[in-house]
Amino acid sequence: MTVIRSLRQGESPPMDLLLEADPEQAFVEAYLREGFCAVACEENEQAVGVYVIVVREDGGGRAAELVNLAVHSTHRGKGVAKRLIHHAAEQAKRLGARALQVGTGNSSLAALAVYQKCGFRITGVERDYFTKQYAESIVEDGIPCLDRINLELDLESKQEHGQ
Repeated sequence: MTVIRSLRQGESPPMDLLLEADPEQAFVEAYLREGFCAVACEENEQAVGVYVIVVREDGGGRAAELVNLAVHSTHRGKGVAKRLIHHAAEQAKRLGARALQVGTGNSSLAALAVYQKCGFRITGVERDYFTKQYAESIVEDGIPCLDRINLELDLESKQEHGQ
């Protein structure tokens, strides 16, 4: 049984998983300092998934950004990502956010599908984001990761999101 819980005081985050979703360790360390981190663990406390959200003020009020979401390859396709997203949305609500935002690569087809199944809507595209932000080229499934696709989940909506 997989349990999702907050990262414990003094507990090291599962950096191997976080770096799968974002290969820039400096970026990961920076948002871990300001964000909220939760892990999906097996009964043996082995982390099989992780997310980090950061709450910020934006033009429309308070919003949370899902800055990292990763699931170990052996647990993909088992609903762990959806459970982590729903947990992140609930945590963002508790932190007073009106929306949960996420940006992902144009080449992250599975992630784009999961986010939309969970109720996220595409809000925009940042052309060449990944070529400007990362020194190394990123390629997923033979597709160059160039553009950032921005999505948002309205946390104030009465609808259940992809349950």
